[in-house]
Amino acid sequence: MKKSLQGRVVSNKADKTVTVLVERRFKHPLYGKVVTTTKKYLAHDESNEYGEGDTVEIISSRPISKRKAFTVSKLIEKARG
Repeated sequence: MKKSLQGRVVSNKADKTVTVLVERRFKHPLYGKVVTTTKKYLAHDESNEYGEGDTVEIISSRPISKRKAFTVSKLIEKARG
């Protein structure tokens, strides 16, 4: 089963690659406070069509390089401006 994540593009400087910041919110098991953690994933963007600020969905794929094992599947929201 392919893993699907949703996040914001924070960098598109590399060729055919975007850096996607994924936020995860959960309730702390002991204290009950809502905690936000972030993680960056490198995702394959074959046609270099996604820009900074775009919200995208990424799905897992075979390893493409050392750190890149996700592919951008669709654009959810284009960046404003």
